[in-house]
Amino acid sequence: MKKFWIRKGLLMATFIIAATVLFTLVVMGLWNAILPAVLGVKSVTFIQALGILLLSKILFGGFRGGWRGARSHEWKQSMKDKWETMTPGQRDEFKAEWKNRCGGRWGMKPQNDASETTRG
Repeated sequence: MKKFWIRKGLLMATFIIAATVLFTLVVMGLWNAILPAVLGVKSVTFIQALGILLLSKILFGGFRGGWRGARSHEWKQSMKDKWETMTPGQRDEFKAEWKNRCGGRWGMKPQNDASETTRG
């Protein structure tokens, strides 16, 4: 049983290292292929690309997963609980408010009424 966990740990470490190297090579390749020609900046080395990748993870919160996923689940669960305790009238009011705030489904703005468009 102990060998299984050691092997699993080594496999995970290998995967994490391989993914980091791959992402770093992608960042380095994209930087060196695009930015020197477009912005006139210098090419970066592998270590510099790794630093850029680490900095972007720190600044922008990273590549999905980790603590954010757990908090998202808690938010979804609290919204589900809130939804289940609402009356049908409250649900309609809630939907109307979010449609007004977010502009309808998939971020599309709601269309104007025909009465508004026929004004002279």
